[in-house]
Amino acid sequence: MGNRVNFIGIPLDNLSMSETLDRIENSISNNKQIHHCVINAGKFVKMQNDKKLLASVINSDIINADGMGIVWAARFLGHEIKERVAGIDLMENLVELAHKKEFKCFFLGAKEQVVKKIVDHYSNKYSSQVIAGYRNGYFDIEEEKIIIDQIIKSRPNFLFVAMTSPKKEVFLNKYKAILKSVNLIMGVGGSFDVISGEIKRAPLFMQKLGLEWFYRFAQEPRRMWRRYLIGNLEFIIIIFKARFFKS
Repeated sequence: MGNRVNFIGIPLDNLSMSETLDRIENSISNNKQIHHCVINAGKFVKMQNDKKLLASVINSDIINADGMGIVWAARFLGHEIKERVAGIDLMENLVELAHKKEFKCFFLGAKEQVVKKIVDHYSNKYSSQVIAGYRNGYFDIEEEKIIIDQIIKSRPNFLFVAMTSPKKEVFLNKYKAILKSVNLIMGVGGSFDVISGEIKRAPLFMQKLGLEWFYRFAQEPRRMWRRYLIGNLEFIIIIFKARFFKS
């Protein structure tokens, strides 16, 4: 892939939103599966010590920069990254594409009431025809194969998995071969919570300033302080070491 750069040992695709959508649509037209993944500062830090997460990300077909922190850090290290491609925005565009092309989507993840809200939201916005099926994200490892069978039988074109890292990445990497009939498999993190209205998304100006993490932290400081404050500091240290202390 000519537009893929090496971001401190992690492949990163230098694609705009429109280019990402074009690549996905082209893959579908050729009846091929495409495994999409995004990285942000928090996930990048986790990948330094989690080999399963690292392998799951590296094995993806498209790896976009989800956070502005990744975009700025990549540019700081000399890589010209075009723009941030947020997973939530890509998912919204893909569901719209599904409606236009008569594709179907399966939604896996979040709490039962949240994923039901997602299904209702897209059914009302577009049509119930865009829905292949759904399942909440609370299940044991023993239930995974039952869920995979449910997905396959529903015959979706797109599978969106809204679970935390590294669970969603490892899950998709583990079952991607079995899910070969699904054109797109994609982890979307907390996107269901935001689209359903359970969690508010930062205003656009904060997103552009790279402060979406702070807006999220302000909503749940006790739960998020370690992820964002300590995680962001670790990320900055790694970036500065890569820039100024190259071996």
